[in-house]
Amino acid sequence: MSELPDDIFTERDDIDVDTLANLGPLAPLAGVWEGTRGMDVNPYIDAPRRQVYVERIDLQPIDPQSNGPQFFYGLRYHTHIVKPGEVENYHDQVGYWLWDPAARLIVHTLTIPRGQAVLATGTAAPDARQFTVTAVRGSTSNGIVSAPFLEAAFRTDSFTMTVTINDDGTWSYAEDTVLMVHGRPEPFHHTDAHTLTRVAAPKPNPLAEEG
Repeated sequence: MSELPDDIFTERDDIDVDTLANLGPLAPLAGVWEGTRGMDVNPYIDAPRRQVYVERIDLQPIDPQSNGPQFFYGLRYHTHIVKPGEVENYHDQVGYWLWDPAARLIVHTLTIPRGQAVLATGTAAPDARQFTVTAVRGSTSNGIVSAPFLEAAFRTDSFTMTVTINDDGTWSYAEDTVLMVHGRPEPFHHTDAHTLTRVAAPKPNPLAEEG
């Protein structure tokens, strides 16, 4: 990161509390989204397994968050995924998309209930229509941590996610999670891709509602 200021404690008192108006490249993601044609390619016993999935993701604005002089605008999200025609959970994920306007930094956090958490980062212009975040195993600033079984059996070495804002109002993502599968010499690229359509507008963050 850039050189730290002398005062790392004092928070700014002039921050606009309207998160939806200050999300930079994350602004088009706010709201509730659905898609029915996601594609997951994951490792399996004899050959990669391809699975179509149905996804709903809810991204809602949070109040600005400060780390002393640094501050983030952000979206809290919940992703729920099932297989077509089924109700059993196929994938569940929670986390935040964060935007630091001063550093033009994007932070993506994700946690899944199989024992894994990721913090991925990237940079972008405020009006960017495409951006990428990455995380690598072993990093203390954009890293990946896994519970013992996943670390031993399906070690995650890197995570890359590219988001594209489409002209028709949808947005798409493409993920590449590089795994070392136990007993196999070559890395496996576990990929996910989907295009999502907004089905509900976001709600203002609490401080903005009060104003």
